[in-house]
Amino acid sequence: MAVENHTTVTEFILLGFTDHPQLQRTIFMVFLMIYIATLVGNLGMIVLIRVNPPLHTPMYFFLSNLSFVDLCYSSAIAPKAMQNFSSEKKSIPYMACATQMFFFTTLITTECFLLAVMAYDRYVAICNPLLYRTIMSPRICGQLVAGSFILGISGASVQTSGTFRLSFCGPNVINHFFCDIPAVVKLSCSSTYISEMVLFIFCGVIAVTTFSIILVSYIYILTTILRINSTEGRCKAFSTCASHLTAVIVFYGTAICIYGLPQSEDLLEQGKIVSVFYTLVIPMLNPLIYSLRNKDVKDALTATIRRKLLPKILFRT
Repeated sequence: MAVENHTTVTEFILLGFTDHPQLQRTIFMVFLMIYIATLVGNLGMIVLIRVNPPLHTPMYFFLSNLSFVDLCYSSAIAPKAMQNFSSEKKSIPYMACATQMFFFTTLITTECFLLAVMAYDRYVAICNPLLYRTIMSPRICGQLVAGSFILGISGASVQTSGTFRLSFCGPNVINHFFCDIPAVVKLSCSSTYISEMVLFIFCGVIAVTTFSIILVSYIYILTTILRINSTEGRCKAFSTCASHLTAVIVFYGTAICIYGLPQSEDLLEQGKIVSVFYTLVIPMLNPLIYSLRNKDVKDALTATIRRKLLPKILFRT
């Protein structure tokens, strides 16, 4: 991440949501509860998949990596935000802001590619079931996940370096609760046109590419499902991708609300609220989406409780 420092600003102030102490305590508690639920849900999903051999399949391999990404990108935002909510000084050092932006952008971009990979996995499973094990071999799955992370790191490097190549000579107050690219770029005292165009094109390519893969995959999936004669067969086939489709709709729907609509001062406060959903609530919801709507996960959870917890409880009593 090459960053040229042309700035006299040594730290930024994260304005957050409000200066009212009581409201800040309330927001702190909300963030804390969401973050704890995110940690428990995603760590639980990773452990559940790891300890249950029936879940050692490509679909759940990708899901465990998605849970890891959700856990990490929530952790890139929530702890610093909660620290600021509970302290009078709401500053973040210049390089810490760049680091937060880099990791958050890396992980959010990786999630885009992982969702596309998971859509392709469902396409192969439903449209080419006889070749599924051959096409989605452990080696290929590992390469797809590694490629998602490499593309995420590459995308974040371009976007973060493009942002912090700008000059920042004041003001240094970021009207947000974390170092989001649009909020930071607004503070630059140099021309931002080239940087904004590069960032817009780069983000557009990532969004269009990943969403196109998902869309095409689901067109083929839907076509294949409609060809199944029995209603039970159609329901079973659709149930295998219902959780992923729900996660995609929530993720991209929120992203469009934040980054796809024109930015204005009137919509800034609403944008921060939507950002909470995007950065904290979605990572918390994904484990719930995949557990509540997935029979295999529910069966594995039940089996794990019976195998691991019940014997200990009975032994103590």
